[in-house]
Amino acid sequence: MDDYKFLKIEDAIACINQKVNLIGAILDFSVPQKTKGTDYFCKLKIIDESHPKCGIPVHLFAQHMDALPQVASIGDIIHLSRVMMKTHEGDVYAIFNKRFSSFALYEGKNGEGFHPYQVSLRFHAREQDEKLIADLRKWLADSKVIDVPINFILLREINEVDTINIACKVLHICEIAKDEWMVFLWDGTDAPPLSIHRKLEDEMHNQLPLHLEPLPLSRDVLCTFPTVGTILRVTIDENCRKYILQLLKIGQWVKLFNVPCKVREGLWYGVLTPSTKIQDMPNEDTLISERQSNYDHRLSCKLERMPYWSFPWPSRITEVSCDDVPFATLMDVLTCRKVVRKKFRCVVRFVAAIPWQVEDFCSPRGTYRVRFTVEDPTARIHAFAYAEDGEKFFNGYLSADVLSSKLNKLLGVAISADGKEIKDAARNPPWVQCCLISHYLKCCKICDTKLVGQQV
Repeated sequence: MDDYKFLKIEDAIACINQKVNLIGAILDFSVPQKTKGTDYFCKLKIIDESHPKCGIPVHLFAQHMDALPQVASIGDIIHLSRVMMKTHEGDVYAIFNKRFSSFALYEGKNGEGFHPYQVSLRFHAREQDEKLIADLRKWLADSKVIDVPINFILLREINEVDTINIACKVLHICEIAKDEWMVFLWDGTDAPPLSIHRKLEDEMHNQLPLHLEPLPLSRDVLCTFPTVGTILRVTIDENCRKYILQLLKIGQWVKLFNVPCKVREGLWYGVLTPSTKIQDMPNEDTLISERQSNYDHRLSCKLERMPYWSFPWPSRITEVSCDDVPFATLMDVLTCRKVVRKKFRCVVRFVAAIPWQVEDFCSPRGTYRVRFTVEDPTARIHAFAYAEDGEKFFNGYLSADVLSSKLNKLLGVAISADGKEIKDAARNPPWVQCCLISHYLKCCKICDTKLVGQQV
């Protein structure tokens, strides 16, 4: 076939066992995978004006993963030269042969230039390429065939372990262990709180983690994060790690399709798999403006730093005497530039305690010394009820039965109608107010707070 002649997909379908040149918009794509042999393989589905609905599959093979198309976004344009048209059980598809085929990738309908962002070794630009790409972009913009409405949920709308589509900002990417990477995503909303499937006594030998990464992020990194809204940790499947890392950039807004959402240790997390698709979001995308506007509103309102899930008001089983202090999030606490003696008024859940038996709350000298794990949608931290502040928190030195009853309510222990603990039941701690004072780095003390132990 003439190397300068391009066919519409509808015409190429009739050219079985012939080499053709095509330009199309990418409707779907798979991440590169290793074949049973030594090659790598990926599959695209492309459309054009002549074949806009279901598209035509393109199977691509290369000796190295980097030689395959690294598609940045659904709707991008691919220029294919000398691909072979084949059929199998009545289905027509194109095969990209590593020995003689070539490709080039261009931005889709929002692209402004005609310089490809990736080309194969054998690619040669042609004079008519710019017009073909411009015509395809115009058709994509006019037909909106790629813009099929898809439900992108907010993080606060996650309600079960499921596969989700989300539009979010990439805050951070890091290697958390050898060949293990984690992406930190944010959309400004608060993910729902989860029940704690841990017995109180488990904390002594198997502590509830503060985060899912093996080591905590540095304070310098945390200070780049927004202080309101859940930051979703997302791991990357090893089968698509290299490919995903090439596509994601810190500070970028993206649409993520088919992200399995899971739960570990009472924390939400996601997984980027070979089935996950990534699409860049232009700055003018309404989803970005909606999320940013909601975030700006939360920052401007006095009560909006309270967790979304604590409205209309947190439980009154605690009382605080720091009403003059504005509400803050635990991320505010972690990123505060004043290292010591700054006071914060937070709405949190108490999810664990050490020691867990009230008889051990005091030292032999009678001083309170209890370490709680508290959480809100932005973070988990340790907070200490110590000495005089601990005495105020527990309202003096009470009997073990009274103190245990208050603690069970604070930690969300399930209690039966006859007042006994329901064995093996999940805990659902209530949202409560708590005043914290930064003591040293990530160590915080509870202050100006009293555990009343009953709803008023």
